[in-house]
Amino acid sequence: MSDAAGPDSVPVADVMEASRGMLQKQLYAIATTPTNGLATVFAHMEAHLAFQVELERKGIMFAAGPIWTDDEQSWRGEGLVIIRAASRQEAAAIAAEDPMHKAGARSFTVRPWMVNEGSLTVRLDFSKGKFSIS
Repeated sequence: MSDAAGPDSVPVADVMEASRGMLQKQLYAIATTPTNGLATVFAHMEAHLAFQVELERKGIMFAAGPIWTDDEQSWRGEGLVIIRAASRQEAAAIAAEDPMHKAGARSFTVRPWMVNEGSLTVRLDFSKGKFSIS
């Protein structure tokens, strides 16, 4: 969609300059979608989750999980994976190694994502030996 007041896109350098002083953490968002129904997704779920946990262990994984339908009542097999990588090409190579993608149960797209704003709160209750993240 074109904006009459300006261009459809601007160089990344302009965005970086406009957000100078913010986090500017480059991550990569992998959107994953079933290719042939949920049966094939579930057939590869255990290997997929083991792969995800390994990415987490190596410090590659930032966050991941299923994407619910808009009414928040069901799941159509879609997921979102946010990873740390040196480039989009490296992120795509990591995504291609996911057993879910290798088996053809899901397809994926990779988009560079720069984190500027937000917060993360970790609460540790010593007396209960529990923590929460919000």
